[in-house]
Amino acid sequence: MMKRRYISVFIIGCAFAAVVLFAGCKKSDAGASGGKQVINLWSFTDEVPRMLDKYRELHPDFDQKYQIKTTIIATTDGAYQPALDAALSGGGSGAPDIYTAEAAFVLKYSQGDAAPFAATYASLGIDVPAALREADIAQYTVDIGSRGSELVALGYQATGGGFIYRRSIAKAVWGTDDPAVIKDKVGPGWEKFFAAAAELKAKGYGIVSGDGDIWHAVENSSDKGWIVDGKLYIDPKREAFLDLSKRLKDNGYHNDTEDWQDAWFADMKDAGAKKVLGFFGPAWLINYVMAGNSGGSKPGEGTYGDWAVCEPPVGFFWGGTWLLANKDTRNKDIVGDIIKWITLDYSETGLQYYWANGTLNGPGGTKDTVGSGTVMSKSDGALPFLGGQNMFDAFVPAGQFANGKNLTQYDETINLRWRGQVREYTNGNKSRAQALADFKQQVADNLDIR
Repeated sequence: MMKRRYISVFIIGCAFAAVVLFAGCKKSDAGASGGKQVINLWSFTDEVPRMLDKYRELHPDFDQKYQIKTTIIATTDGAYQPALDAALSGGGSGAPDIYTAEAAFVLKYSQGDAAPFAATYASLGIDVPAALREADIAQYTVDIGSRGSELVALGYQATGGGFIYRRSIAKAVWGTDDPAVIKDKVGPGWEKFFAAAAELKAKGYGIVSGDGDIWHAVENSSDKGWIVDGKLYIDPKREAFLDLSKRLKDNGYHNDTEDWQDAWFADMKDAGAKKVLGFFGPAWLINYVMAGNSGGSKPGEGTYGDWAVCEPPVGFFWGGTWLLANKDTRNKDIVGDIIKWITLDYSETGLQYYWANGTLNGPGGTKDTVGSGTVMSKSDGALPFLGGQNMFDAFVPAGQFANGKNLTQYDETINLRWRGQVREYTNGNKSRAQALADFKQQVADNLDIR
């Protein structure tokens, strides 16, 4: 997933600035002095660095001994990973002590080519089994961040997905906007989803904006990832996306938009060809994409306030940022304390409590779903955008249904090719068989994986 967050450049739903934002932190960017030990933090947005401002505020003795040196490099044009890789392999005083990875490439750092650089959380002094249990961390985030049986990475936000729908359209078609009822209209399973799509079409509505709205639910509900035993594998649930996408298009169940394009944003405020019922996504899609594209900033303006969220037809997650530590850091104790404060501390002075309640920078900030179910159970997730609904009621179970065992370190590249071939098929430019063959060839050409 993220820099308050998903605004301009979208790859998996996260937006990132197109430049290196800064190197060094606001309060101590002049290099180590007075014997202070430097903690090198590498990230692709300013989100985690800003969290550490709060950590330092809560730990006033920190600045007497340590200095945080922050390097932020955007993922735009693939700049972040090569720079991070070089810094990790180069070692020495300039190597990262703490670094971040997003869902699109986190497996490279937790389980793949760069995994040997990562310290286990246990080696940082964290009682991992107890911390995971007490904080009630969703299993998919643990699976993604584990190297074998050892935890090496964990996120602070929860990105389990729900179905985010228009209350007024649900009432017009089904006479109710109750999430408990709507979840049984659109699922479980794709057949119920398409039955709902037919009912909506009869009343002049689309069920989603475009096929991209269901892709992440398809992708991250699959049983296996794109690579199995070193070879390309097309999970049957992912291959079925060809048919689901064509079914949506052939029946006129959507506006045939592409996600992250202007027409997709337009459907969030009723500016598309026809009104659509909903979108699939986590809380960040609500907070950082839909709210700003709803045509208003308070209930009664545009579509703002006319939304609700329910459980989706299939469980999935979308996005996220994981924190890792360098196994060669010379400051394991403090690095471990920082990582624990961000990812596992469920107290009211832990990062996740501030994050969930929108109080990291004072009252009135944006509320978000977090990794800790314990934190969400004692937090208020009511959002005016959702007509006052407590989003945690839907997103906590969503996180439990998500599967974290179907990612690979090549997902970003392979997904781009896959989505392109699916559109070629649904647009009638290729047969189903040709689209599959061309997809396989593209993966072989680009990654030498067959």
